[in-house]
Amino acid sequence: MATSVKKAATDQSKKKREVLNLAHYVTYFFTVLANKLSSGASRLYLKRFGIGIIEWRVMAMVAIEPDIAPARITQIIGLDKASVSRESRRLEEKGYLAVAEDPSNQRRKLLSLTPLGYELHDRIIQVALERERRLLSDLSPDEVETLVDLLQRTTAKIPHVNEFDPGSTAAATTKPRHRKNTMMR
Repeated sequence: MATSVKKAATDQSKKKREVLNLAHYVTYFFTVLANKLSSGASRLYLKRFGIGIIEWRVMAMVAIEPDIAPARITQIIGLDKASVSRESRRLEEKGYLAVAEDPSNQRRKLLSLTPLGYELHDRIIQVALERERRLLSDLSPDEVETLVDLLQRTTAKIPHVNEFDPGSTAAATTKPRHRKNTMMR
């Protein structure tokens, strides 16, 4: 049975302590994947297209949902409000994004891509899809479907994870699931 915790001796007390076993700590893999994919994409997109990864994420969401409110972008992809606002301004200044008032609520803004924005989006999406293809190239179609299913299910658990507070009286421990012992690749 693999576990995400292992015992390690510390110099301070020579007492064995629980430490993360990165070879089996799922959150580690999510973090590494997100950080390394984001930094690689950001470097590439800045070099080739003059925009960073956060600008691309905003553009991608606006392409998916034209006339989207910035608050909806923060809700869907988890960016903070300030980042969406800052990057939307940058995209607008570059001529890629149009910002309009919502006719039903003048306090709310709606974002849409300009023709220039769609042109850039259409170029970047080809690069993004090729990066994804390369990432998944060693997986069979069935494995990709399984991975997507697992990612959707774990993403749906984020509110449950984020509500955990070990100091609260309602804190309950979830029983760990047994995992096969596998070597870190």
